[in-house]
Amino acid sequence: MKMKQGEFIALSACTMILTALGIDIMLPVFAELRRHFGLNPESTATAQIITFFFLGQTAQIIFGAFSDRFGRLAILRIGFPLYIIGGIAAAFAPSLQLMFAARFIAGVGASAVFMTTIAGVRDRFVGDQMARIMSLIFTIFLFTPVLAPFLGIAILSVSSWQMVFLTPPLFAVIIFLWSFRLEESLPPEQRSSLNWAGFGQSIRKVLSNRAFLRYTTVTTALFTALSSYISSSEHIVGEIYGRPKLFPWIFGGMGLVMSLCTLMNARLSSKYGARRTIRGLLIIYTVIAGLLLLLTFTLGDPPAMLLFFIAVALLMALNLAVEPNSSALALEPMGNMAGMASAVYGTYFFCIGASLGSIISHLMVTDVFPLVLSFFIIGVITLLLVFSDRRPQIL
Repeated sequence: MKMKQGEFIALSACTMILTALGIDIMLPVFAELRRHFGLNPESTATAQIITFFFLGQTAQIIFGAFSDRFGRLAILRIGFPLYIIGGIAAAFAPSLQLMFAARFIAGVGASAVFMTTIAGVRDRFVGDQMARIMSLIFTIFLFTPVLAPFLGIAILSVSSWQMVFLTPPLFAVIIFLWSFRLEESLPPEQRSSLNWAGFGQSIRKVLSNRAFLRYTTVTTALFTALSSYISSSEHIVGEIYGRPKLFPWIFGGMGLVMSLCTLMNARLSSKYGARRTIRGLLIIYTVIAGLLLLLTFTLGDPPAMLLFFIAVALLMALNLAVEPNSSALALEPMGNMAGMASAVYGTYFFCIGASLGSIISHLMVTDVFPLVLSFFIIGVITLLLVFSDRRPQIL
């Protein structure tokens, strides 16, 4: 790799930032969107703007097969234009339904960028080293939730919500130009043939790997809670707790905690290995989720605002700290099938996680109990998955 590791990490983080920016910057303008489209102030329909973007990630399965055949850069350079076009179309959509369609297209583009970024990291690094690099990438990536809500409010104060929607595609143009410095990470001699039989065989081979399924399911379960909270966060702060002006500060503060926890994970995974680290993090996650559930039962629903958001900040931070470890453990045995494996991995957790998260979001109209209960159930499920892994310690 001719590009220095520092630049590679920065570029990889920026390509992944496109996914976060395409979500977080828009959350503060949901109230404006409800007024623009004539929706009830308590409507949760705007949460679907996030859900459809996540559902666009289902395209990863196709992009994965193509990236294993044609290389990572070819797919990366398809993803950027789709993201840019979808973002611009969403900004000028005349109806909420057309906005959902445009957001789906932007999500498809983001899926190509996201998948090739993970596959590129896997091509270059394996095991604990991959977990460390992914943690560093995620640390940079997670500064987006800290800054994006404030950026969205700042833009909205001097312009319209359309300009807020146009900011991610404009940023994508800059990163797209920077990406031309990136070199191909999959040599021609390691590329697979492209045919339907081979496509199906590759998917079956990936899904037949128990380690892959185990840790991809861990990521999917955690992403269910993450996607539900992100899509409902503006509604929770503004409607359930009735403090809309606090939203950017709460969301940004949680993003800062996430970044610090992910940076801590980079050190933990280097010192203790990905498997030991993920087990410890999930124990803490489940304990916090259990305490929050108990307090919600005893103190009422919704619980005190400060208590609720401290607990959620810790849970979301642990959630994001787990992901680099679970991705490393899922993709470690995949070898030169990293493209297809990354695609299945991303499709699995984005599609299933976003769909389940959407159901939880829909249930949170006047209280937060559905979210609190899901935190605890997810914690128990993920603990059972990671502690039932009896393989010899490799990572």
